[in-house]
Amino acid sequence: MPRRQQPTARQERLGTELRKLREAAGLKGREAAVLLGTDSAQMSQIEAGTAGVSEERVRRLAAQYSCTDAALIEALVTMATDRTHGWWEEYRGRLPTPFMDLPELEHHASFRWDVEFLHMPGLLQTAEYARLLFAYVNPEFPESDVERWVEHRMKRRVIIERAEPVPYEALIHEAALRIRVGDRRAARDQLGRVLELSEAAHVTVRVIPFDLDGFGGAGSGMVYAGGPVSKLDTIVRDGPVGPVFIDAEAQLSRYRTLFRRVEAVSLDPDRSRDFIHRLAKEL
Repeated sequence: MPRRQQPTARQERLGTELRKLREAAGLKGREAAVLLGTDSAQMSQIEAGTAGVSEERVRRLAAQYSCTDAALIEALVTMATDRTHGWWEEYRGRLPTPFMDLPELEHHASFRWDVEFLHMPGLLQTAEYARLLFAYVNPEFPESDVERWVEHRMKRRVIIERAEPVPYEALIHEAALRIRVGDRRAARDQLGRVLELSEAAHVTVRVIPFDLDGFGGAGSGMVYAGGPVSKLDTIVRDGPVGPVFIDAEAQLSRYRTLFRRVEAVSLDPDRSRDFIHRLAKEL
């Protein structure tokens, strides 16, 4: 099997999880390679995601590592054998690689949480809002490039619009609701879009109002994608060249706690809808 030049984040995550299991078992890479009947170089490539691994090898490694978590093993087997070529593949080579990894992560997510303080969550944005945002942040981009980014973002919404949507919860600060990326009409349309989606049974929108006392969570913006098991959850933060994926167990625990803390002080869904209605009427 040829070595991958640019493994996807999902392929890298599989390798990372296999490495975590090996380290938990107290084995070195060369020892695991011997047990697998391969060499250290091949083992390193598997754990880096640059080489594929079969279902039989995943199960053999799990047994050698004394992993008894059946749900985790099945999830890793699925990651190793899945051959999904989603809509995002048409953008490969046209947009930076991390922006291919994000919709793939979303496609496989069991749930999705967003916390946003300055802009509307991407999944809730109208095309006009996204277009104005991309054009403002990247004034040097030609119109065709901006349209490509907008098109990509709109297609990502499929996870909450498809027949079997992903359960989705968005915590949106009042600042993001009030900042006018465009004119008043565009702002009304954007708030209307949020209200429309918030009526869906699988979508929960909560507002974080300005007048909270003792709220220090404004630096806790995140995208949190649930995996098939909690160990395979992923946090996504903005980086200088695109989304950064975080999967360390301690970080996952920290951000789960942060999400619940922010959720606890947010307005409930009904009060949030009323809040957004009032803002829309002010425009």
